[in-house]
Amino acid sequence: MELAETKHLVDVAAGRTPADLVLRGGRIVNVLSCEILEADVAIAGEFIVGVGRYEGRETIDLGGKYITPGFIDGHVHIESSMLGVAEFAKTVVRSGTVCVIADPHEIANVMGAEGIRYMLASAKYCPIHVYMMVSSCVPASQFESAGAELTANDLQALLGNEWVIGLAEMMNYPGVISGDDECLRKILVAGDRPIDGHAPGLTGQGLCAYAMAGIESDHECTTEEEAREKLRQGFNIMIRQGSQARNLDALLPLIKPDTVDRFMLVTDDKDIVDLRSEGHIDHMIRRAIEFGIDPIHAIRMASHNTARYFGLKKLGSIAPGRYASINILDDLKTCSVVQTYHAGRLVHDNGNVIDRDADKRKSHILRSTINVQRIKPEQFAIHVDATDACDVNVIEVIENRIDTERSVERMPVVDGCLHADAKNDFCKIAVIERHQASGRTGLGFVRGFGFSCGAIASTVAHDAHNLVVAGMNDDDMCAAAVHLVKIRGGLCVVDKGQVLASVALPIAGLMTDCDAAILEGQIKKLHASAAALNGQLRRPFMALAFLCLSVIGKLKITDGGLVDAEAFKFIDLIAKPEND
Repeated sequence: MELAETKHLVDVAAGRTPADLVLRGGRIVNVLSCEILEADVAIAGEFIVGVGRYEGRETIDLGGKYITPGFIDGHVHIESSMLGVAEFAKTVVRSGTVCVIADPHEIANVMGAEGIRYMLASAKYCPIHVYMMVSSCVPASQFESAGAELTANDLQALLGNEWVIGLAEMMNYPGVISGDDECLRKILVAGDRPIDGHAPGLTGQGLCAYAMAGIESDHECTTEEEAREKLRQGFNIMIRQGSQARNLDALLPLIKPDTVDRFMLVTDDKDIVDLRSEGHIDHMIRRAIEFGIDPIHAIRMASHNTARYFGLKKLGSIAPGRYASINILDDLKTCSVVQTYHAGRLVHDNGNVIDRDADKRKSHILRSTINVQRIKPEQFAIHVDATDACDVNVIEVIENRIDTERSVERMPVVDGCLHADAKNDFCKIAVIERHQASGRTGLGFVRGFGFSCGAIASTVAHDAHNLVVAGMNDDDMCAAAVHLVKIRGGLCVVDKGQVLASVALPIAGLMTDCDAAILEGQIKKLHASAAALNGQLRRPFMALAFLCLSVIGKLKITDGGLVDAEAFKFIDLIAKPEND
């Protein structure tokens, strides 16, 4: 900031010069002192310059409405919304979100540093702040074939960007605990910047080692006990409520006046349908208030706590020197956001986004990222040596969770192969490597989708984002996979060889180039088509995507085959006797 600008802002704060804008007659939710105040908020340029009594060139009487800090999502993968960055920003600002801390982990696993640079470029001139954490685990594990690899040296170069503020979730917690050199190099490269964690179920000395390495947060807690131990070991807890992983209700009992400053609200992965129907961080605030959390504390977890953790000193509260990134609420308990100001400019007014900088944004053309060998129905056949029946390791889907259970089931062998079985809810699943046209295909079975026919397929498959297909027969599985290759990536539902619904995701096979309303309609049709196959899951495609996430258990599948995510090793599809 130049001297002349600083002097002007000081003059306005001291009352010697009128403010550009004065918000009068509002009730300020002060998350610093945890009280509600009646005072003017004076704004000059991008900043709040004073709270008290002020005169301005423009004065707006709020008539008793509430003024809160703008909300911040402390951990989100924008790609999971399947929207481009700017369209995502326009969607969440309607919910009062003025800043997100994004981990571009998904596109990084497809395109490496090129993908992260694309996200950074796309974030310019959006109606919210979009900060990035540089992706720490590309690939996520040695069990999957990603489209890129990022070393500590690669991360160091990216950390030079002013919008990159830290190291994203260190998913390879076994590597950290064992003292893996490359994991520790990546942590050291981050220096004093925030380093996010990802350590589901980690406890005891392993958790101590993880903290000792410099990791300061975790968003994978699913129980009070897990979160309590991580609090005791110094972690900041990110409470997650996305479309698939929904941990808010389980963790809210831990929030007390003496612990509230250690919690943040995050979405991690939330699809467009939930964003437009439920909202974003405002939805979590409402749920917390309904549970009995003090509304000021709920808003503090969605603003000040997050800003402080990430070192964003100009965000997260209503006080002089902070950005004028604030919300106007009709009602505090229902967190009804009617207006949002971002850096002093009105960007959201009663559901309408004021996108002043749209003409400044540039379009960025990316290369195609779908590269596969020719796909045939025979590729999905599961041949076994047994002639009668055999015991099979089966992935068990858990609704509203990204981890799974593992079971061993007896399956009949017909013509030397294992087949899907609608009666017992055994669905075949295949993961086809889609970056190097290697032809690698992992095959297995999953229970929980409930399909009686057809197939669904996706190129959104955490974290390597290979092509994943689940179905009840090989022909439909093949047809679904081939369709996604033709449309350069996306999602689809197929039955009897016909595509019932599909969504094209031409940006890295992860994101669309259309607007939010169009995408929402496409996704709703997709979900309805999956339900027509007798699908039982609320979000079948998000569940499908997480079946490939090999770093969180218990049993997952990649292009290399079945992965025991607890023992961190490949296992055979055919179960071995326990004494082997």
